[in-house]
Amino acid sequence: MKYQPNLHIVLHQPEIPPNTGAIGRTCVALQAKLWLVKPLGFEVTEKAVRRAGLDYWQHLEWQTVEDFDDLQSNLPSQNYWLFSRFATQNYLEAPYQKGDVLVFGRETKGLPKSIVDRFPNRLLRIETHPNVRSLNLSSAVAVAGFEATRQIGNL
Repeated sequence: MKYQPNLHIVLHQPEIPPNTGAIGRTCVALQAKLWLVKPLGFEVTEKAVRRAGLDYWQHLEWQTVEDFDDLQSNLPSQNYWLFSRFATQNYLEAPYQKGDVLVFGRETKGLPKSIVDRFPNRLLRIETHPNVRSLNLSSAVAVAGFEATRQIGNL
C-alpha cells in the first residue's frame, strides 16, 4: 500500500540545516511528507544526517525535487497553501484537507514572486506582534502543520 501522508510540507530552497532537521521531526510527528526543492543550502547525506543526530530521520518520508515545476508534477491535484509574511489571509481561516501541500520559502528571502504569483488566492500569513517580522521557519511549519492537522482530525 502506498504511503498516504496527512500533509505535504514543502521547503523551497532551504538554507539552514538545523531548521530542516527540526522540520523533519515535526513532519514525523504530523505524519507529513517533507519535500525539499533544490538547490539546498546543505547536503542531505546519510553521513550528514547521522552526524546531526537525527535519530528519527529513518521514520521520515521525504523527497528532493529539482524545482517547483518538478514538485507540481509530483503533486498535481493537491491543494497548495503558500506561507508568506506579505499575505493578507490568516492561516487559521484556510480550510485544510488531508493531502494538502503547505509551501514555505527560504529562511532569508521567502518564496519567489514567480511561485507566489501562481497561487494568488492561496497565500497565508501567520500573524505575529508587529515587533516580529516573521517566525523562524521551523516554528512556522510547526504552527501551520499542527493547525492543518487539527482541522483534518487525523493524527
